[in-house]
Amino acid sequence: MLHVRVISPPDLTAVTVGLLQASPAVTHLWVSEGSARKPQGDVVSCDVAREAAAGVIGRLRDLGLSRDGAIVVERLDIILSAAADRAERDAPGEGADALIWEELEQNAGEETRLSVSYLTFMVIAMLIASIGVLLDQPILIVGAMVVGPEFGPLVALCVSIVARRHRQARAALGALVLGFLLGMAATVLFTWVLTALGLVHESMLIAERPMTSFIWQPDALSWIVGFLAGIAGVLALTSAKSGALVGVLISVTTVPAAANAAVAVAYWVPSEAVGSSIQLLINLTSIILAGVLTLIVQRARQNRLARVI
Repeated sequence: MLHVRVISPPDLTAVTVGLLQASPAVTHLWVSEGSARKPQGDVVSCDVAREAAAGVIGRLRDLGLSRDGAIVVERLDIILSAAADRAERDAPGEGADALIWEELEQNAGEETRLSVSYLTFMVIAMLIASIGVLLDQPILIVGAMVVGPEFGPLVALCVSIVARRHRQARAALGALVLGFLLGMAATVLFTWVLTALGLVHESMLIAERPMTSFIWQPDALSWIVGFLAGIAGVLALTSAKSGALVGVLISVTTVPAAANAAVAVAYWVPSEAVGSSIQLLINLTSIILAGVLTLIVQRARQNRLARVI
């Protein structure tokens, strides 16, 4: 369940309370008149079944409470209440399938910011992947996939496209492109340094690498895997199943493909650089397409359920 706390102007409190009381998915409702100071107003608090939260939050926003007061939503990890059990039974659908668009938009907005940690993770992931492709070690490739932070901006881009927020979409795309460019530039320099130290050599790249050759040899299955991973990734985020998200992160070769392309540029092996770049573009476009389509379907379904509540 979710905990919803509302700061309501006094003239809207009665309507707000009536709206919440009318919903069978709402429980633990209480009102504290005049207790809010900034902004001033009444505090109305309740718990809502996750599957009904989108409809309840939407109606509260329609009252203008997000503009004239405040709407705060918190996730509840443990709740022991027969009333809460009844609210969840009465709410249509399943909580695991619920899409709370406001939560997704807020998280997506955070993923469009170019933070130092995001760029650092991107560089580290590509450096790990570059060693993995030279040593033909899949375990290092998997490690780079998990470390890579690119899935956040990818989802933010999908959310922005569906919401038609062009400015946010440009910010997400910019974060994605800059992250990959910085990571690839760092990988080229890293490869040159390791070569100068005698730790790696061009022969390691052009040698047979049966365990990691898929990174620079794209085919139709590459697009299918990326598309399926995009669907699974969005579902994992919207249903808050972080365990499933880890599986998604290690199924798509975005960071390893970029790293292999950078190493190929460093040693000037055009065939691998082109093949890796194509692999990267295939995976990125398939993930974005799958993410957009999944969000459109989820949003339409959630809007339909919201009208029932």
